[in-house]
Amino acid sequence: MLFPDGGRRTQRKNGVRVVVTGQVGLDKSDFLQQVVDIARTNGKHVELINVGERMYQEAPDVAKGRILDLPRQRLASLRRSVFKDILATAASGANVIINTHATFRWKHGLFLAYDHNQMVDFDPDFFITLVDNVDAVHERLTREHEIAHTLKDILVWREEELVVTEAMAEAVAGYGRAFVVSRGQPAITARSVYRLMFEPHRKRVYPSFPMTHVLGMPNVMAEIQAFRHSLAEYFITFDPEDIDEKRLLAEASEATERGKKEITVHVHGQELVLDVNDVTSIAGDIDGQIYARDFKQIDQADMIVSYIPELSDGRPSLSSGVERELQHAFEGTKEVYVVWRPKREPSPFITETATCIFESVEAFLTFCQTKGYIKDFQLPLK
Repeated sequence: MLFPDGGRRTQRKNGVRVVVTGQVGLDKSDFLQQVVDIARTNGKHVELINVGERMYQEAPDVAKGRILDLPRQRLASLRRSVFKDILATAASGANVIINTHATFRWKHGLFLAYDHNQMVDFDPDFFITLVDNVDAVHERLTREHEIAHTLKDILVWREEELVVTEAMAEAVAGYGRAFVVSRGQPAITARSVYRLMFEPHRKRVYPSFPMTHVLGMPNVMAEIQAFRHSLAEYFITFDPEDIDEKRLLAEASEATERGKKEITVHVHGQELVLDVNDVTSIAGDIDGQIYARDFKQIDQADMIVSYIPELSDGRPSLSSGVERELQHAFEGTKEVYVVWRPKREPSPFITETATCIFESVEAFLTFCQTKGYIKDFQLPLK
């Protein structure tokens, strides 16, 4: 069986082994349970092991939410004990997902949340760092945890998890075994994680499309939405719109112009009030992480597929971000495909970087069928 990065598995005949990291406030266990349920529907059993829960079971004397207050030595001992059980489960041939953290930032300062030797013994096939919107994480932390934090803290914790997980993956499993997955559309994202585990023959795709400057254009946005869902139906997708934090900056900017000090956003069915100064203070962090994350997700994909809609005046809706993504994918020797909807001819900046240009999403999917990338695409009846 092939690794997600195209290499060969080791000679062990055990099941698939995945390590999922991510900051506190992501609710990873509920998300990963969806992956387990999808696997069950497809006749596969997956053991989901939540390391934090197992550590509390090992230490019934520790009050809920206080485990990080333990001395570092006892904390490490509890984790090693839990991992011994994990290794035994993995050795039985089970498919295993470990839900854990790469780092902790607590009263002890910043420290690692894993044991290198035990992670080597676990021999994971790949790692995933789960990420989510800063306001979504903030809402969960406020509702479910007693952890003092700022929006800046959330972005710092996210970045620490990403960097340390990638370093851990390279040291333990090799280059190209760390994926960044956005939690934005749980059902679609969970299916992509399942496919990474059990359907690595599927192409990994980064959908590229204009975002900010098509707001307020419902017809164009509907086209883009249909494009995104079409790709998600047939491929493993890393969708940049799953993390949409620029909207917070736009709302904060508008509030500033109106002389307001707060904005209200709707998260998880709740109204969440954010201080405008708190939001604007992280503008640079949001922009920097968008830049790094989008390029990382292009790097972990096999191909980029860019959808360029036509505006009402006939011009292409082509953003600088999309052009930069296409160039980055081209320079990374990825397959670069463009669905070009305008009647006007594309510029050389598009044609010179594109592997192939298509007039419609249907034409692109037909091409993928002929290439053997997908087998289940059916042309609509005429």
